[in-house]
Amino acid sequence: MSLTINIYYTGKNGSARAFAKEMVESGLVERIRNEEGNLKYEYFFSMDDEETVLLIDRWENEEALDKHHKTEMMKEIAKLRDKYNLHMRVEQFVEKNKHK
Repeated sequence: MSLTINIYYTGKNGSARAFAKEMVESGLVERIRNEEGNLKYEYFFSMDDEETVLLIDRWENEEALDKHHKTEMMKEIAKLRDKYNLHMRVEQFVEKNKHK
């Protein structure tokens, strides 16, 4: 079973894009991608809404995601989110393995 989390970060005056850029340039994104159980951590920019950035975050299982949520990196992400005054909307999808 894998989990995919879509996180929509919305701000003003390009703050969501600046947040994503700082996440990458600070090395946080690379550190998260290197965590055990991380399958994807990638930002996307909307053509329809320039003030929103989509993060697609995928994990092998709930345990890997829970471990990630307990890391110091989550505090760093929260600080950056506050710095850029972003609002979040979260969607979570669970993919279950089918057995024959």
